[in-house]
Amino acid sequence: MDLKKRNRNLKTLLAIGGAKFGSKGFHPMVESSESRSTFIKSVIPLLRYNGFDGLDVDWIYPELNEKPFFTSLIHELADAFQKEAKKPTDKLILSAGVAAGRQIIDNSYDIKNLAKDVDFINLLSFDFHGSWDNPLVTGHHSPLKKGTQDQRNSAYYNVDYAVNYWKSQGMPEEKIIMGIPTYGRSFTLSTPSPNPGVGAPASAPGTPGQFTAEAGFLAYYEVCQFLQGATVKRIPEQQVPYAVKGNQWVGFDDEESVETKVKYLKNSKLGGAMIWSLDLDDFTGQFCKKGSFPLLQAIKRTLDSANKGIRSWKE
Repeated sequence: MDLKKRNRNLKTLLAIGGAKFGSKGFHPMVESSESRSTFIKSVIPLLRYNGFDGLDVDWIYPELNEKPFFTSLIHELADAFQKEAKKPTDKLILSAGVAAGRQIIDNSYDIKNLAKDVDFINLLSFDFHGSWDNPLVTGHHSPLKKGTQDQRNSAYYNVDYAVNYWKSQGMPEEKIIMGIPTYGRSFTLSTPSPNPGVGAPASAPGTPGQFTAEAGFLAYYEVCQFLQGATVKRIPEQQVPYAVKGNQWVGFDDEESVETKVKYLKNSKLGGAMIWSLDLDDFTGQFCKKGSFPLLQAIKRTLDSANKGIRSWKE
């Protein structure tokens, strides 16, 4: 909250849920109107007392049989926030973190009703590929566009498809905040090769990073460490980079690719960009040698550049 002293326009939202929290944690609260009401009546004073400007619901992700509960929760929160506000400018903000994969979108969301209730959605347009894939082959976790090897369901696994699918199902473009990752997904190649591109056979997740210590995952500052002595390539049609060193393959975003993504979201008239997450960017500036928060700064710089008329949820 001290950041608000430095930026009077800053809005802070409290998020609930998350990938590790999953769906089960929501069940006791959502399964009856009474329990949802108890939750909502506790949320509003909690937000007001602590100076938050709203709530971000990160239910990752509702199953098909949970869709009605998610829809009811969001609608009842929106209604309560509207009634609690003394004037429109005082209304608490309501947002939701939502899936980018088509099958999960279809299972999880009543998009037309969701569009009426939320101020915006944070589209989690990353983790399209990773060490969970079967068969296990290399793939970028956040490609902007469809790749030449993408067939059948894989054709859905890109940012462009996810954005346009949400729009086609009824989410207004200005309510879509497009997610950009500040981390890489890594693979251990089955057989080292001079130029293993997308679709190369892999035997396991990539080696854990020095600091994040999670197999198949590297913070951007760890990616910068990895790039020393690595071969860096770009996937032209997907407009994102990857790097190879020995038997390690890492797909990631750099300043060039995030700038391309921001230009895309501006041309698509989306509401803005979000990142996952601040602490995975090179926050000290020591690893990438490009100043603190190089990816965040590239996103902000591109958002602030020409075509400043981008719409946002506030308008």
